[in-house]
Amino acid sequence: MRYFIEIAYNGKNYFGWQRQPEQMSVQEVLEERLSTLLREEIKLTGAGRTDTGVHAKQLFAHFDSDKIENFDDFIFRMNSFLPKDISLKNIFKVKQDAHARFDAVEREYEYLISLEKDPFSQDFAFQINNKPDVDLMNQAAEMLLCHKDFQCFSRSKTDVKTYNCTIVKAHWEAKNNRLIFTIAADRFLRNMVRAIVGTLLDVGYGKTTLEDFQAILNSKSREEAGASAPAHGLYLTKVVYPYTL
Repeated sequence: MRYFIEIAYNGKNYFGWQRQPEQMSVQEVLEERLSTLLREEIKLTGAGRTDTGVHAKQLFAHFDSDKIENFDDFIFRMNSFLPKDISLKNIFKVKQDAHARFDAVEREYEYLISLEKDPFSQDFAFQINNKPDVDLMNQAAEMLLCHKDFQCFSRSKTDVKTYNCTIVKAHWEAKNNRLIFTIAADRFLRNMVRAIVGTLLDVGYGKTTLEDFQAILNSKSREEAGASAPAHGLYLTKVVYPYTL
């Protein structure tokens, strides 16, 4: 039988979602705990791959097993077994051909910026001293919705067949001494959101004009875009499927 699990995690202590040699990942921790609990080898397929230090409020992954009988008991036992920075929120039985990655039609991220020094959010928001021009950043963010090829915001050494993404939402909101950037698309490239945030901040500080921002989009060159914003302010917040879980 195939199952989807919904998880959340604080990414501070992990080198991203995906397993990698000699570095601790969220996928590795979950697979090891699942395999021990179910007494069989479990391999997870995630809906996406968050980078080192990035957090997730919602991420889905699928695996196959015939040893789960009581969902509530399974969730309780797994959460007792997992470290404090990873949480199993839910489990769903799905069709055998359901796929956590390929079936997802939309993913949403939030980036948090603190406009004041806050010792309680230093690991969870990018702290800056001067407020940028949010209206200008929103004007630039709107331009993302009319563009398709985002190679200029992609990590240089990445193996993808296309740099095309369909962004359906991109906007900034100022709230309680914080700036919150929300962006949703059918897919994202590696480092893409952090590169977009960094470049939009350049717009907000007057380092990059709206005309410059359009030129960056057209350039297909990562060197033309701004520096990536720090990972600890980024959260994967939602994964959408065409069916109800």
